[in-house]
Amino acid sequence: MIRRKLTRSKLLVLLRGIHSGAGADASLYVPPGTPDSDLEKLLRAGSISEEVLPEICSAIGRSRTGGVLFSRAASELLVLPPFEITERLFCSGLQSDPLISLMERDRVSGLILVRLGAYAVGVFSGEKLLSSKVGTGHIHARHRKGGSSQRRFERGRDKDIEQFFIRVCGHVRERLEPYIQQLEHLSYGGERYTVLAFRKQCDFVKAFDDRTRPALLNVREPRQATLEAAIAEVYSSEVLEWKLDEAAGNDGVTTIST
Repeated sequence: MIRRKLTRSKLLVLLRGIHSGAGADASLYVPPGTPDSDLEKLLRAGSISEEVLPEICSAIGRSRTGGVLFSRAASELLVLPPFEITERLFCSGLQSDPLISLMERDRVSGLILVRLGAYAVGVFSGEKLLSSKVGTGHIHARHRKGGSSQRRFERGRDKDIEQFFIRVCGHVRERLEPYIQQLEHLSYGGERYTVLAFRKQCDFVKAFDDRTRPALLNVREPRQATLEAAIAEVYSSEVLEWKLDEAAGNDGVTTIST
């Protein structure tokens, strides 16, 4: 199996190059939450190779956005898009237009990147930055000597963190509130524990819980450059491809790891 992460532009190039050839090509669009029994029936109706069918079922079943499968004589190509598939579709031939339309649409998205001592907040239309705020805050390093001095120091550190989160929450409100109706997705990046602690303390962001993406963006340092680069990850898709071994017929599979 070949597994790739493709940006929006690279995926669109791939999709526009997909054309039906001779044979029983088929396309399958599967919304998230499709029961396993229904999914297996759909895949079997598309004559998916028995060798790869369990892997494809598992990959689509785990996806929070569903998946799109392009079944060809020599390979199976599965796209797990960043945005939800809303309609189930099964058709003969390689029909990439619905997925192209899904990926071409620009959405208003919010990004909050936070680590202790640094933050970046941005609002995007598609991959174009509309508004942003980047800054830092002083957090005392951990004290490791022990005793009562350590406890006092830790209380001071906790106060630093609380004040830092209050400041960041205020900047988040400033940037996101003007777009509260249009905002479709909110993504977080940074260190997981810090992000969870921030979300717990900042009441304003709780209004976006139903629009918050579960994946945490891998960001080392919240800066303007990393904020503008992170939106590409929001729009990226996971693409899996199984190459069928023609010498062994449709039941043979060549496994390739990357």
